[in-house]
Amino acid sequence: MQRPAAVTAISILFSLAAIYLFTIAIIKLVAPGAISLMSGPQFMYGLELAGPYMALLFGAGYALVGWGLFRLHNWARWVAMLVMVLGVASLVPRISMAQLGVPIFWYGLQIALRVALGWYLAQAPAVVDALSAKSSTL
Repeated sequence: MQRPAAVTAISILFSLAAIYLFTIAIIKLVAPGAISLMSGPQFMYGLELAGPYMALLFGAGYALVGWGLFRLHNWARWVAMLVMVLGVASLVPRISMAQLGVPIFWYGLQIALRVALGWYLAQAPAVVDALSAKSSTL
């Protein structure tokens, strides 16, 4: 069974998030005043103030999930869905406090995309079939 294209895209998105967090962490470690710790709150869910080592830890987590999705591991699908749920939960306060206009559209778009991708990973027959075929070959 081939990997669905959307699973590959989601895997790439997780890998890009990992690269972003690794970059933030490396910059903070090399030049502590060069970049704000608040550069990665959309990926770290409130733990961005814990420092560059937390950014490295989160980056490693995103990289692991991206690799797991690329290799069609079922655990990675579940972790990706959990990350998307956490992302939606972290956006609820932002959208409820947002001004009408572009901010509310931007947060609403992020929520809609995370829900759609999470629903796809949870329900799409192509994903379920690909992961069950991978599990049966092990």
